[in-house]
Amino acid sequence: MATREGNLEAPTRHPLDWKSESFYNEDSLYKELERVYDICHGCRRCVSLCDSFPTLFDLVDESETFEVDGVAKEDYWKVVDQCYLCDMCYVTKCPYVPPHEWNVDFPHLMLRAKAIKHQKGEVKTRDKILSATDKVGQLAGIPVVAHVVNAANKNPLMRKGLEKVLGVHPDAILPEYHSNPARKRLAGHVSEYQAEATKTTQGKVALYATCYGNRNEPHLVEDLVKVFEHNKIPVTLVEKEQCCGMPKLELGDLNAVEAAKNANIPVLAKMVDEGYDIVAPVPSCVLMYKQELPLMFPDDADVVKVQQAMFDPFEYLMLRDKEGTKLNMDFENTLGKISYHAACHLRVQKMGLKTRDLLNKIPETEISVIERCSGHDGTYAVKSEFHDKSMKICRPVISKVKKAESDYYSSDCPMAGHQISNGLKDDSVPHHPLTLLSIAYGLDKK
Repeated sequence: MATREGNLEAPTRHPLDWKSESFYNEDSLYKELERVYDICHGCRRCVSLCDSFPTLFDLVDESETFEVDGVAKEDYWKVVDQCYLCDMCYVTKCPYVPPHEWNVDFPHLMLRAKAIKHQKGEVKTRDKILSATDKVGQLAGIPVVAHVVNAANKNPLMRKGLEKVLGVHPDAILPEYHSNPARKRLAGHVSEYQAEATKTTQGKVALYATCYGNRNEPHLVEDLVKVFEHNKIPVTLVEKEQCCGMPKLELGDLNAVEAAKNANIPVLAKMVDEGYDIVAPVPSCVLMYKQELPLMFPDDADVVKVQQAMFDPFEYLMLRDKEGTKLNMDFENTLGKISYHAACHLRVQKMGLKTRDLLNKIPETEISVIERCSGHDGTYAVKSEFHDKSMKICRPVISKVKKAESDYYSSDCPMAGHQISNGLKDDSVPHHPLTLLSIAYGLDKK
């Protein structure tokens, strides 16, 4: 009989058996949901994370039996709908993850449920549109269209209409679209530098700009190039790319994830074969290649190859610094006090707080780390039915930023930064850590 003692070994992850018939068997899903929900109900350590757990515990506490067996099966989906696959429960809270015999993987169980829901066609048109980042970005990036879309997204009357038509909350911050994307700005860019390889890095980088970095915040991609080249690391753009597939993963559209993988992996694997490391500026995209795709396609050698060559920007810089290729420490500006939000999809990569460690090297700069979820998720915070909950999840982060009265507030996840800005309700704007580093080097204006 299993005991209630937690597991002391490092968490491991089983491959996602998403192509088997049993994966989509609804009766089997309900049995597993009931088993895991019962374990979660008896533990309740994750109550402070996303709204999945409070929703589950309320369902149990309001049932006739005060146990999971008193919860109606159709209400199980209320828990699923609140999960946005941040992975924090798996990595930071749950004592029953593999190799514990109870084998609890809450995020991937929620993913399985979402995949079944998607297969049954129970997906809103809005959700399909919001997760089609490449198509939306291409359309909204047309010069005249970009101006109209950006203006409409800031117009209260238009936003009320958007809520009625698509269910996008009028108070949610929507990303801007640029007709001059990062890939266009950096087209033909050739670095003048050469760098030596270290034990774990090749010393030259292929930049996977990401759909968000390319269309929504191209300055972020430009700042990455500036910072890397200031550290004598040559950077070249990946030949071509499309969305990593994370939005489709969160929707449960696993076939679309496979299609994105089939488009991106051959291109990225070719860059690795040519001696490049791969860096991307958005934590969720890095996580997709480091974790989710390898778990979905464990037997694909090219997926594993890309996984081993994929890095977060600050992880990469700190690795090279640790292994003898010292960082450029010629900082022209101090940054004062920084409230730094460590994004969930960065924290679950289990590499430590490399962004904090690097920013700490800037003279007269004080970093206050906030390790709480922003509640954004990319699409969760913009949906009408979830926006208020997302802001509630972000409230502790917002409160700490207000209390700190810092010179800057920042997050590795640019969307989380805007979520914090939305909660502050003042004229302040977030500064991405790459932008802060660029300012410290004197490469960007304050």
